[in-house]
Amino acid sequence: MPSAIEQIVDAYVRLKNRRGLDELMMHRQRLAVDLKSRSGYDFSRPIEKIDEEIAIIEAGLSRLKAGDSAAPGSSGPI
Repeated sequence: MPSAIEQIVDAYVRLKNRRGLDELMMHRQRLAVDLKSRSGYDFSRPIEKIDEEIAIIEAGLSRLKAGDSAAPGSSGPI
């Protein structure tokens, strides 16, 4: 069963919602920066999870970009 973030990213890709994916990415990146700057507690597990989610979002952005370049009328290969 896909994780929640995978389902969200898949929905955004199906809907061609690049803005949603970009916002999701920026949010996760801000969380990662914030957690990495903190001390006093071991944040390695949440950071690892956020890094995994960032990778899933990046893959979704790549899928969306690949779909855009394959669309008729695009500047992609014929």
